[in-house]
Amino acid sequence: MKMNWAKEAWRCVSNNKNILRRRFANAPFSDDELSRDFLVKLWVADTKLTNPKNEIRSRRFVKHDDDDDDEARGVLKQPPISQSSLSNPQSVEEAKVSPLLARSNLLITRDIEWANLVFGFEQENRYAIVDVCYPQSPVGFIREQSSIIARQLLRTRRPFVAHITDAVGSELFTVRRPIWWITSSIYAEIDGKEIGVVHRRWHLWRRIYDLYLGNKQFAVVENPGFWNWTFTMKDINGEVLAQVDRDWRGFGFEILTDAGQYVIRFGSSDPSSKIGLASAIEDLEVSRPLTLAERAVAVALAISLDNDYFSRHGGWGLPFMAVGE
Repeated sequence: MKMNWAKEAWRCVSNNKNILRRRFANAPFSDDELSRDFLVKLWVADTKLTNPKNEIRSRRFVKHDDDDDDEARGVLKQPPISQSSLSNPQSVEEAKVSPLLARSNLLITRDIEWANLVFGFEQENRYAIVDVCYPQSPVGFIREQSSIIARQLLRTRRPFVAHITDAVGSELFTVRRPIWWITSSIYAEIDGKEIGVVHRRWHLWRRIYDLYLGNKQFAVVENPGFWNWTFTMKDINGEVLAQVDRDWRGFGFEILTDAGQYVIRFGSSDPSSKIGLASAIEDLEVSRPLTLAERAVAVALAISLDNDYFSRHGGWGLPFMAVGE
């Protein structure tokens, strides 16, 4: 009976015009070859052929690694760098941040926090980073990670960690800021290793920041305060190294939202990158180009400036801009 049942099952399956029929139609059978596992495989193959929708439906939920690579290359593509002179990093840490920081100008835009504006509920900050030479797509993102309770109680003095990624979402480095009361400090870290720090120096009205790479100070910012929104990084000789500008986005944006916009200017870009609207951008004259590690500290400075002076406290009404806390 076992042999007759098995041959009958095979005869039913072989009626379908498929590759299995062509492969096994003339094969000799024995009790060992017509095992239960073998018949189960034939039944599964026959089910797929009789109901092809099942196979199509299953393909929708199967994601291959090759598909991920194609999506990353086709949809989310990192724009080329605009300063080829920094294409040869000096360390493993610099090689990691090179796709984002080997650029002449970075435009950092903060997202609007609607819950903060309407209800006074402090949200995590989100930023998009664009190379002004390639404005069609972002080159990176900044995402804050902090405690929801600390955000509501401590507001701009809260501790947080900001994750800086490239355009495809790969983390490049992090910026960590502990809780502060009088003066703030913010640390730039790559793979958990601290590479630099920005210390805010207390002053009644001036905005002074000291920038360190390791234990060595490489730049200082001395802003006169009040309504001056340009923060120039200078070396020990007073020579310009870079500049962080807080852009005015219009009366509606500045009065009704806290969506700040900052431009970090690192120097001249490659002539091949200055096409289209980028050709009208005036390059900053610097005494020397900052290294990639120093540029990571400059990004930390921009994040610190946004939290220290240009973040709203939430709720209806005019925004509060701290002049000297």
